[in-house]
Amino acid sequence: MMKFSVQQIAGMIGGTIEGNANAEVWKLCKIEEGEEGGISFLANPKYVSYIYGTKASVVIVSNDFKPEQPISATLVRVENPYLAIASLLKVYNEMKLNKTGVSDRAFISPSATMGENCYVGPFAFIGENAKIGNNVKIYPQVFIGDNVVVGDNTTLFAGVKLYCDTIVGKDCILHAGSVAGSDGFGFAPKADGSYDKVDQIGNVVIEDNVEIGANTCIDRATMGSTVIHKGVKLDNLCQIAHNVVVGSNTVMAAQSAIAGSGKMGANCVIAGQVGVVGHIEVGDRVVIAAQSGVTRSIGSDCTLLGSPAIDAKQQRRNYIHQRNIEKLVNRVDELEKKLAALESAK
Repeated sequence: MMKFSVQQIAGMIGGTIEGNANAEVWKLCKIEEGEEGGISFLANPKYVSYIYGTKASVVIVSNDFKPEQPISATLVRVENPYLAIASLLKVYNEMKLNKTGVSDRAFISPSATMGENCYVGPFAFIGENAKIGNNVKIYPQVFIGDNVVVGDNTTLFAGVKLYCDTIVGKDCILHAGSVAGSDGFGFAPKADGSYDKVDQIGNVVIEDNVEIGANTCIDRATMGSTVIHKGVKLDNLCQIAHNVVVGSNTVMAAQSAIAGSGKMGANCVIAGQVGVVGHIEVGDRVVIAAQSGVTRSIGSDCTLLGSPAIDAKQQRRNYIHQRNIEKLVNRVDELEKKLAALESAK
């Protein structure tokens, strides 16, 4: 168990101490579940009431926080508590996951090259001519196929599978069970109703600073490359089909999918359970609301909602009309009855 003084904490996040400068912490906790030796933070005004009774030893608060009651915890004041705790979580996680060494139960091909300070866990497999950078962490049961490249400081958690020729950049994180380089869904229909498989001979290219969630799948290209550009964040259980291109810094929530040869722009936000059909292009800075279905190419700087997805404001207006459809039908029925009565009276 590692202990940190409040002076060390303040130094890490550029904060000023208010209270017991000798306080020590050894765990992180939520402010409403604070414990002695714990450090927490207050960023959301909804949680202000908890700070007066929390048992956490240290709480990170904003510079402009003004307590209305006495507080027993030591305060560390910073410009942005949320970013401060994020940096502490990063340090904590790096320490916790700081593994090195190569297990004698791992297999590394003699033709593979390994950088310095790498970790390779039990039952990991590294194939022929693979190139592994410096400070790479390869957890147990990871499969790295032939000719795969993994950049510096990348982490592959347990059970990640990188098929042959896959390229992964620097500072990436691939979570457990994610797969890159599996075959794209390519089948040619035959006259008798059966299908011939179209061999997928391309690869997957994942650029720097990409994070891929658990059990997400990225298919290899039929020819060329399926490309995930730098800074992309994919949640768990996403599907990226063959020859898709995802622009830099785009984020995608769970259970979303982009069909073959679709092109997603940069800095887009894709909510959960979104489907994007193949062979279309979506521009930059597009927001797609949950459970939307994108069926046509879309320009930049817009927000989409619904299936088929249209401008979100228009879709909300349409939804209001849909909720009133029964009233509208009843009004039409009444008008038709009155019209029929007038005609019969002639």
